[in-house]
Amino acid sequence: MNGTPTVVNDVMTRRVVALRTGAAFKDIVRTMQEWRVSALPVLDDGGRVVGVVSEADLLPKEEYSEGGQGRYGQVRGFADVHKADAVTAGELMTTPALTVAPDVTLARAARVMARSGVRRLPVVDHAGLLKGIVGRSDLLKIFLRDDADIAEEVRHEVVVRLFGIHAEEVDVDVHDGVVTLTGRVRQTALIPLAVLLARTVPGVVDVRGELIGTPRHPEPDLPDAQRAAHA
Repeated sequence: MNGTPTVVNDVMTRRVVALRTGAAFKDIVRTMQEWRVSALPVLDDGGRVVGVVSEADLLPKEEYSEGGQGRYGQVRGFADVHKADAVTAGELMTTPALTVAPDVTLARAARVMARSGVRRLPVVDHAGLLKGIVGRSDLLKIFLRDDADIAEEVRHEVVVRLFGIHAEEVDVDVHDGVVTLTGRVRQTALIPLAVLLARTVPGVVDVRGELIGTPRHPEPDLPDAQRAAHA
């Protein structure tokens, strides 16, 4: 792998700005503007992440500023009304915070972001202490991996492991992260597995499996009597 990022710890941002639960509303807005972020982790007195304040948590303050009604003239829910009256990070934050551990794979972190609809995740250790922040752009860094490095890993970790002494019969070509497997293999049942495993290699964008089986040797031209004996 030679330094190839595979887990959150490899790509996360370690310099992180965070809030205490007592941070005031205007200070939160000011911090977001200065750091150009849309969400900030909130820490308790022990430095543990207890929540996250996002722009969405701040908007009800403006939305319900006219007579306590929302944009469409009606209150959507108690949570929005509560946040409209909130003045500190502890009152505004969404809790519990959605976090990931440093050793979580990039693929798993990406799934968490996709399913929850968030752009950034606080990274915490086993004690809940803040260690960094990982964002969508951080997860995409893996696709900057060099084609030659990808090809080397596909060959050694997929082709050689699957096809053993016959691995030399398989060619691995990588262009812009797209892997193409070509050649003839004796164990055709392994072809779908080779494609599947190649997709899991960090930095792979797509896999084109063009492997085929080895040609069968034709039966010798035998007289009818000998052919019947061999049947």
